[in-house]
Amino acid sequence: MESFFFGVALALAVILLIPFYRVYRGPAVGDRLLGAAAAGTKTLTLVLLIGVLYDRLDMFVDISMGYAILNFAGVIAMSKYFRTQTTARR
Repeated sequence: MESFFFGVALALAVILLIPFYRVYRGPAVGDRLLGAAAAGTKTLTLVLLIGVLYDRLDMFVDISMGYAILNFAGVIAMSKYFRTQTTARR
């Protein structure tokens, strides 16, 4: 069973590279924000999977909820920042 979870975690880690590529090479600011949000969501899934592996899902759910709130606040802050940057250029 652990090898299955390890395989899923490895697949998630590889899939996590796709949003990071979009953040790095995104043609627009919106693409970068979307990539950052997707990377945060995949990281949450990875943290919960680690919680299942350690048989401490209750603790890792709390950690992932805190991380989700930080991810949401970060995306909101970045979108407000980029919105003020684009309106200042006009």
